[in-house]
Amino acid sequence: MGNDGGSIPKRRELVREAARLPNASELKATAFESLTHAWTTCPLSDAPLDLSNTVSDWRGRLYNYESVLQCLMPSAAEDTTLPETQEAEFARTGIKSLKDVVKLKFTIRKDEKSDARAAVATCPVSLKELGAATKGVYLVPCGHVFAEVAMKEIAETGEKQCPECSAGFEERDVIPILSTDEAEIEKLAKRVDDLKTLGLTHSLKKDKGAGKKKRKAEGDAKENGANGEARKEKDGGKGEKSKEGKNGISSRINNPMTASLTAKVLAEQEERTKRRKVIDGYKKSEAVR
Repeated sequence: MGNDGGSIPKRRELVREAARLPNASELKATAFESLTHAWTTCPLSDAPLDLSNTVSDWRGRLYNYESVLQCLMPSAAEDTTLPETQEAEFARTGIKSLKDVVKLKFTIRKDEKSDARAAVATCPVSLKELGAATKGVYLVPCGHVFAEVAMKEIAETGEKQCPECSAGFEERDVIPILSTDEAEIEKLAKRVDDLKTLGLTHSLKKDKGAGKKKRKAEGDAKENGANGEARKEKDGGKGEKSKEGKNGISSRINNPMTASLTAKVLAEQEERTKRRKVIDGYKKSEAVR
């Protein structure tokens, strides 16, 4: 342990090094590595992203289309059962149907610096390579992907059409890809809430589930109103019957006016019957005399 030119570190030196917080450059490198992984790997299946078959949700996260489809419609076979981790990850996405995702349309070119088979996504306007180093956005509903700086320049000109397909879009429908800015995420969440109130999904397609809920709520309201009216009519009918008393047929008549006339006629008939009985009794007594 001696005479070798080395030194033995003390405990406080080891603890001080272990507790050291990462500096700005280390944090930036970690964030870049995480973003690169998100640009190249599907979080549901951990498989490499297929840029020709990639979809994105309201938050700008990227998935393989097959992975989303598999989670939405899992097979009943035991050997194809989804792992619990994949089910939990999919549940956190909030995707309920294919209307909650948009299929992205990347401009693909071959990477000349590496393997000839390698393909990279580029912005068709600025020709910049899209990925962790260049922030990208896509348009809803067409799904074309561009560099954010290119779309900002287009927005400054007042243009509201996709440079690739000329489809119209609103400012709210420019979705940043894999954004880490809290303000942008809150803005995207508000957009989804506003679309839900309009009965639309992230892809701007009609949400049939929202329509069913609305119709069910309206049906329940109408049913409650009809039941209330029926109760009122029933209670009113009981009140009229109790006022009329036990008048035979009149007590079974729902129309108040008809019941009143019937009761009056029955009373007159009863009075005439009483008079006839009195006269008949008087005549019998005279005959006996």
